[in-house]
Amino acid sequence: MKIVITIIGKDRVGIIATFSAILAENNVNIVSINQNIIDGFFNMVMLAEASDDKIKLAEFQKLMKEKGEEMGLEVKVQHADIFTAMHRI
Repeated sequence: MKIVITIIGKDRVGIIATFSAILAENNVNIVSINQNIIDGFFNMVMLAEASDDKIKLAEFQKLMKEKGEEMGLEVKVQHADIFTAMHRI
């Protein structure tokens, strides 16, 4: 399954390291990553792939959201098909 992960919030040390570690621990592979920081505001979008039989999307969404809240960040994880449908013009 392809998933889109967005992370937004105030920049701080360790954001990429923290979430990359969570992805690795859950056998989620980053296919593409784009991040920028503007005036101290961090924004990252990742396209990733995970095996349906190794991770359940709802559980992963909860894990990522909770870690984001701990760090004062907004984290969203969506199935790529849903993300694409929501952002199609």
